[in-house]
Amino acid sequence: MPVPNVMRETTSLNMGDCFSIFSKVKEKFDFPLHYHNEYELNLIINAKGAKRIIGDSIETIDDIELVFIGPNVYHGWFTGECTSEAINEVTIQFHTDLFDEKFLQRNQLFFIKSMFENARRGLVFSYETTRDITRRILNLSNKDGFNSVLELLAILHTLSTSKNRRMLSDPGFSDEKFRYTNGRVDKVFDYMKNNFDKRLTLAEVATVANMPEASFCRFLKKNTGKSFIESLNDIRLGNASRMLINTTHSIAEIAYQCGFNNISNFNRIFKRHKLCVPKEFRKAYTLGTRVG
Repeated sequence: MPVPNVMRETTSLNMGDCFSIFSKVKEKFDFPLHYHNEYELNLIINAKGAKRIIGDSIETIDDIELVFIGPNVYHGWFTGECTSEAINEVTIQFHTDLFDEKFLQRNQLFFIKSMFENARRGLVFSYETTRDITRRILNLSNKDGFNSVLELLAILHTLSTSKNRRMLSDPGFSDEKFRYTNGRVDKVFDYMKNNFDKRLTLAEVATVANMPEASFCRFLKKNTGKSFIESLNDIRLGNASRMLINTTHSIAEIAYQCGFNNISNFNRIFKRHKLCVPKEFRKAYTLGTRVG
């Protein structure tokens, strides 16, 4: 469900255009937390110390960063401790149907399709990838017509095959279904999402996958990069984050409703995962909706 006070943005992207690109230099970030229907690739230069919110991820950014955001993902940048007087922001937006499902099913588009799916949780690219592709993004506005579309597609392909990118928002935060490339993994995650508030054991979830426990652990790690406990905590933290900003429930109530057995354990896991305690997270999100 939408979070109250998060602004729904109507972008300036024309229905007749494949994409839009705009660049601005500014002293501070002054646009509130928001979301929109379009995909967005956002390059931020010279903003070390600024805060970034994507989904339920709140992080301090480096001097350059590049993120890819899927449709209806909450996002925003905030000045924080950034002291730069010349923040450069380049934003590329394109329609969800620019590359339709049939097109993306083609073998040669596999990596781009996967990246688009991951963008529904927000993606941040490595410093090295961002540094290497910055010039191409800055030069994209100098191209026009068919050549500009070809270059956008080439940039997306380069990003889709890059290493060390990571998803930002937890899988339990959004109402949208996130799908892995393996149907058995999807089945397991659907089960955990439907039962995250209960006491779930490894044996129980391994049974859902119809696998022995040891085999299931290896299978899950191979397909997601995370253990059973890490995957379950991601789902629980995503739901907890949504409750922190969407309700007035106490932190203790939220912890127990999301399957954590005690408040201390919840606070410890939350801080380790999000680098702030639940109270600070709730405050940051509230402030983010009021910027501007």
